[in-house]
Amino acid sequence: MLKRVLAAAATILALAAPAAGQTDAEWQKVVEAAKKEGKLVFYTASIGSPFYKDVTRSFEAKYGIRVEALEARASEIRERVRIEQAAGRFIADLHHNGATTTWLMQQDGAFQPHGGIPNARNIMPPYEADEIRLPSDVTSFVILVNRAMVKAGDEPKSWKDLIAPKWAGRMLADDTRALGGGAVFFAVTYEAFGKEYHEKLAAQKPVFSRDLRNNERRTARGEYPLYFPFVLAYYTQIKTLPVKVVIPQEGRLYVRFDLAVLKNAPHPNAARLFINHFLEVESQLVYANAGYSPVVKGVVERSSEDMRSFLATKAMGTTVPQRQNEMLDLAKQLYK
Repeated sequence: MLKRVLAAAATILALAAPAAGQTDAEWQKVVEAAKKEGKLVFYTASIGSPFYKDVTRSFEAKYGIRVEALEARASEIRERVRIEQAAGRFIADLHHNGATTTWLMQQDGAFQPHGGIPNARNIMPPYEADEIRLPSDVTSFVILVNRAMVKAGDEPKSWKDLIAPKWAGRMLADDTRALGGGAVFFAVTYEAFGKEYHEKLAAQKPVFSRDLRNNERRTARGEYPLYFPFVLAYYTQIKTLPVKVVIPQEGRLYVRFDLAVLKNAPHPNAARLFINHFLEVESQLVYANAGYSPVVKGVVERSSEDMRSFLATKAMGTTVPQRQNEMLDLAKQLYK
């Protein structure tokens, strides 16, 4: 145990050293070099999201550096980077993707150390950065109920309450057997509550659907009184409907998006500067006000009133990339 604690402390110190040891003058050299590069090529799996675009526009306006962005699915970006780098064509500078895909690409050798980011010192627990990966934004998963069908006080208070007899055959759920929110729910609650919990939940016969954006509407229409796990960020678009967000007492489940500098990046200073900009309070507020949990201190307090109370709740847990396939196999065994 002591060895693990010391190792963790050493990692934190190693990460902090470049940023803490960097003087303002040294960072200004990075800023000037980035401006001379004049361009950033950005690969993101945040398809259709207006939020990274808002951050990009503010970066371009502040520094005069043009950003070329490519949006694609997580697996498509991983394959594109693999092919480009295998061919010796180093096109992109910065990678923005889910933590699991980012971890897998790190095992592929797709990234290089970022070299220290001043704003990394403001990252708050449970989110962490290392010499390769830095968190950028967080998607949270909670429970959604129909207010007309579930009386105030009768909604689940805990993730464990989903196994109560009154919810049998009455729950809509994201599929636990496929990558996505359902898989996140399964992995975190399996770790927390064990196999017996999921055996009881499977006996409740939740109705699985992968049509995420329609599931919330089905709940609002009264097809089902309860839906889980619900993407908290979607609440801003349906809050006028007869629905209510429930944050279980154990906390929100979450998936983190990461930023990482790609190997042999043509514009490495621009990449570092963009990461630092992404971790500015103003950039994080763009995400917080949209219902995504910020990763740096001092943002939740400044977020919009309708999101602040949700974002201030604790985070329960997330997936472990190394156990992803194991968890999917277990879910397939339990939910048939």
